[in-house]
Amino acid sequence: MSEYLSQVREMLSKDAGKYNIKVENKGKNALSITREGSELMSIRDADDNVELTFRGQKYTYDKWYTKPQHLVQVIINVLNANTQQNNA
Repeated sequence: MSEYLSQVREMLSKDAGKYNIKVENKGKNALSITREGSELMSIRDADDNVELTFRGQKYTYDKWYTKPQHLVQVIINVLNANTQQNNA
């Protein structure tokens, strides 16, 4: 696993209980974020970019500008919005 994804996984794992998620390896350069056995999001390290897939849409971030802590914040914001939407 790349250093970038290792850092993302470590940071997300700290908040996993708060969001009722699991962060799992999904191959050599990918992570999967699951809740109750279903995949919410996948993250793939693609050399100079990182790809986040959520609800069938693929979002590409440049790793030079998007540090692991920034990507984690994006993921947490999406999880918060998704949780609020499901509770409405």
